[in-house]
Amino acid sequence: MKPNIPYIPERPAKPRHFGLTMVMDKGLSIREAEDFMSVGSEYTDFVKLGFGTSLITPGCREKIKIYKNAGVIPYFGGTLFEAFVIRGMFNKFVEYVQENEITLVEISDGSYELDHNQKLDYIKKLSKIVTVISEVGSKKKEIIYTPDQWVDMMKSELDAGSLKVIAEARESGTIGIYNDDGSINHAVVDTISTHVKLENVIWEAPLKSQQVWFIKHFGPNVNLGNIPPNEIIPLESLRLGLRGDTFFQFLPENIKK
Repeated sequence: MKPNIPYIPERPAKPRHFGLTMVMDKGLSIREAEDFMSVGSEYTDFVKLGFGTSLITPGCREKIKIYKNAGVIPYFGGTLFEAFVIRGMFNKFVEYVQENEITLVEISDGSYELDHNQKLDYIKKLSKIVTVISEVGSKKKEIIYTPDQWVDMMKSELDAGSLKVIAEARESGTIGIYNDDGSINHAVVDTISTHVKLENVIWEAPLKSQQVWFIKHFGPNVNLGNIPPNEIIPLESLRLGLRGDTFFQFLPENIKK
């Protein structure tokens, strides 16, 4: 039985609408997925089958069942959507989603530069069939959006039918909402957080320093994504003040002294 320790932040129960954690599966085996769920299912809301890995990972359909049975929602990375669309195979993508009994779809334009109105049309079409989340931001360093452009794109994609919008950072955490060294792009993040509801944004934060920053600035129930599977327990420890980086974050002043 877990001891009742005071001053531990309250986390919403699953299925939750905020305080979400999205984990990146870049090709786990069936056994690894089972092991991951044995310790991480309580703390994981979504598992992204990264980029186009679902097409080539052995036993992917079995993995999808493992995640679902553990109460976690699996979905295909947005790059897979882009790979189908650039080849004029949108209908085949829909078939692939339905064949795999996927109920959540990510739409992105990080690799293939879609006209934004066309992206919105895809969001509207797919949101009539499945739940849609969309990723905002480019995977290419040479493509830079102003803070206002980030906000405009996020708002329009939410209006088009996206349940949540993901702030792009790649699995390296060195692009989009971050600088080359992985530090926070304050102009972008501050503007987004001022104009878009926090519960509607999933911040990709693969690095511990990034996770710590978001928890300290937006609280334990900030939505975070692109978390490596072996970092799910360490991240939850950060959220609860059970790790040095956030140890004092949720304690009252009289205890801190």
